[in-house]
Amino acid sequence: MTSVFQGRSLLAEKYFTKEELEYLIDFSLHLKDLKKRGIPHRYLEGKNIALLFEKNSTRTRSAFTTASIDLGAHPEFLGKNDIQLGKKESVEDTAKVLGSMFDGIEFRGFSQQVVEDLAKYSGVPVWNGLTDEWHPTQMIADFMTVKENFGKLEGITLTYLGDGRNNMANSLLVTGSMLGVNVHIVAPDSLQPSQEVQDLAAKYAKETGSKNMITSDVDAGVKGSDVLYTDVWVSMGEEVDVAERVKLLKPYQINMDMLKKTGNPDTIIMHCLPAFHDTETENAKEFEKEFGIKEMEITDEAFRSKNARQFEEAENRMHSIKAIMAATLGNLFIPRV
Repeated sequence: MTSVFQGRSLLAEKYFTKEELEYLIDFSLHLKDLKKRGIPHRYLEGKNIALLFEKNSTRTRSAFTTASIDLGAHPEFLGKNDIQLGKKESVEDTAKVLGSMFDGIEFRGFSQQVVEDLAKYSGVPVWNGLTDEWHPTQMIADFMTVKENFGKLEGITLTYLGDGRNNMANSLLVTGSMLGVNVHIVAPDSLQPSQEVQDLAAKYAKETGSKNMITSDVDAGVKGSDVLYTDVWVSMGEEVDVAERVKLLKPYQINMDMLKKTGNPDTIIMHCLPAFHDTETENAKEFEKEFGIKEMEITDEAFRSKNARQFEEAENRMHSIKAIMAATLGNLFIPRV
């Protein structure tokens, strides 16, 4: 009997139901428990997985690699110099070739259309490791982290601060709405989610009862939050006036004062990493030299506080990616969800 997941791709959260997303989150927690107890779970024994990376990544690559190996599969990394997507070879032709050799394909890059086309033409499950529009594997890890901390998802309030138009804000707003989480996007007026994304989230919120807020008012946005979430202020490959962006987003920095403004002693802090919280990197040193700032989207104090959960969240990328791959490729018996 084929499961409801077998053979499917994870291209964006909106292609799955609330129940299916909840199943993946719970399955992730189960696989984490098995891993911690040293119980093998080799659901993909003998499978070959292609990892296509147009954009570099520490966590996504590490998570897909270790998840594949734990599941008994062989991961093969193909970086931007190894793949010719749309340059020397069309996405369709590449997809057909890879689909004939590999059992599953991960893609991390710029265009959502590319990941959709890989799924359309390859004939094998394709997993979106990030595009400019969506970041679904991150979402399963993020809401897994929330559930781990609070024991539930419905009724939790998650507040995202910073650039509200990026893939993280889009995914959090839509996925949160699907899961009954109240999502607040707190961002300057010029950096708020597109109307299309807001409308999609509103449609789901109507079904689940989640109460969303899009605002530039920090105090109103963070009040009562269970989770404060942020991301880098300038995304990879984005052409932007950095000085202008830093000035615009400075009031949206997560710090200890903002944590107090939630009025909730149990508020946790999340960040999909990497984070500019100190000057221990070359990039951060350049920012300090150029703009005179030592911390950007989050202060070092907040990043190292007892409220911070970014490293548990990072680890959960592996467990959640494992759940996604096993569910869609592992011939598991999963009754209707």
